[in-house]
Amino acid sequence: MPRPVYFEISADDPERALHFYREVFGWQSQKWDGPRDYWLLSTGANDEPGIDGGLALRHPGPPVVNTIEVDSIDAHLAKIASQGGQITQAKMPIPGVGYLAYCQDTEGNPFGIMEMDETAT
Repeated sequence: MPRPVYFEISADDPERALHFYREVFGWQSQKWDGPRDYWLLSTGANDEPGIDGGLALRHPGPPVVNTIEVDSIDAHLAKIASQGGQITQAKMPIPGVGYLAYCQDTEGNPFGIMEMDETAT
């Protein structure tokens, strides 16, 4: 079955955005040695499930919302707010699945965070 394998984030201020994702989720970045300013994002170890992505200077195009699994939605909502992000839709239960919230990073990019919890009601 097809599934997301990469994501790309646009930013007006790449350094600010890289700082945000490093502080909130612990992601690592590496500047790409290519013809344009671009950073490769590593979201975890190669043997862990998930996808990696990239960050580029803002470009025209529709926003894409990626949902990021976290171990504690409450802790990450606090981190997001403390790093200049915004919570655009508060934590809500998805019955039998977990808890979901929608946010924006420091560049105005939307994303979701999900804490898996089959007991959510």
